[in-house]
Amino acid sequence: MRKPIIAGNWKMHKTVPEAVRLAKQLKVLVSDELKGVEVVLCPPFTALYAVAEVIKGSGIQLGAQDVFWADEGAYTGEISPVMLKDLGCHYVIVGHSERRAYFHETDEDVRRKAEAALAKGIGVIACVGETLDQRRRGETEAVVRREVRAIVEGLELNDPGQLVIAYEPIWAIGTGETATSGEANRVAGLIREEIARWLGGEAAARVRIQYGGSVKPENIGGFMQEPEIDGALVGGASLDASSFAQIVKF
Repeated sequence: MRKPIIAGNWKMHKTVPEAVRLAKQLKVLVSDELKGVEVVLCPPFTALYAVAEVIKGSGIQLGAQDVFWADEGAYTGEISPVMLKDLGCHYVIVGHSERRAYFHETDEDVRRKAEAALAKGIGVIACVGETLDQRRRGETEAVVRREVRAIVEGLELNDPGQLVIAYEPIWAIGTGETATSGEANRVAGLIREEIARWLGGEAAARVRIQYGGSVKPENIGGFMQEPEIDGALVGGASLDASSFAQIVKF
């Protein structure tokens, strides 16, 4: 049985005092749910240490929004997996569509980041998903399979529970539009098939697959009823303690 995982991606929001306030609110609101659901908070880099202090011992996990693939070096502005591990990060998001679009990250970049994080024992939430144009051209399956393959082909994965794939149709991120639960489940099934192709059926059965893209308290229940969907990567709704707590309680 795969344990559901709900992660809040705060993106470029929240100063340190604001992040501490939100984390404190969430710690109270979701405390009764943590036995059945893994909850991950992904604040901006500037607030990682402060949020880590707030959630210490609570069962809520700390995640980062990105990572570089080298342990150290002359990479101005980058953050290494060693640094994230030192801060207490259990997860890191890689390959988010905003990183791919605005910072021109390639499938190979995403793969290198995932490998580097996993090598340091940090769980990876790897994002895949198609644009609206790709969807209209009927390319959803090809795009998603290609992006998943780039992450998992030949990957040394000692613990499949450390890999999470987030299906985030790009056309649904921050737009208020969502895929139907049935369509999201269909694509999640394709993702699991592709993982099985490269890592084997046993590993594929343990990797968790999230849906992301305008997830709200009003629609989370439908997604979580689907057999292939194991959680959600939540954007805007994770910035409000009450909304995020309702999602966690799905």
